[in-house]
Amino acid sequence: MSKIITVRVAQEIVGHEAIVREAYRDSAGVWTWSVGITNSSGHRVYPRYKDNPQTLRRCLEVFVWVLRTRYLPAVLEVFDGIELSENEFGAALSFHYNTGGLRRAAWAKRWKAGLVDDARRAFMNWSKPPEIIGRRQNERDLFFDGRWSVDGQAIEYPVAKPSYRPQWSAGKKVEIRAVLEELLNLP
Repeated sequence: MSKIITVRVAQEIVGHEAIVREAYRDSAGVWTWSVGITNSSGHRVYPRYKDNPQTLRRCLEVFVWVLRTRYLPAVLEVFDGIELSENEFGAALSFHYNTGGLRRAAWAKRWKAGLVDDARRAFMNWSKPPEIIGRRQNERDLFFDGRWSVDGQAIEYPVAKPSYRPQWSAGKKVEIRAVLEELLNLP
């Protein structure tokens, strides 16, 4: 199994999440920062990054650390002994980063049992809230068909104040590939 978080895998996840360089309140009111990182990740984001924007490099550096320490172990555990392609590995890691539910996911169990069509359908069982359906379809298509959906760019949003919510109307595309290459020490 691919055990390496490649640039392509990391940029796929960032592309689904987006980047916010200072702490903000997510839709549930949880303080969040960078690429969807919260205090529960093991990295303290609040109050550290409230009114304290960080460089793109720092945001992605902590994101890569969180991927390696909090999410990669579950992917390795669930698919232990199975050779995953880069796209299968990337889709599984993206799914787990977003849901935290890979160990419980019927799609993974069915795929490991050789029930590929059932696994493909079960992937979409994780489609709530409705806003997540596009991402879930992209992850499914990446896992089963090898179709990548991100091109080395991500959307970055500023924080609106005093609400501390992302300013959705002011998002801009930023290049992330070069920074991820540097952080992951990969060409």
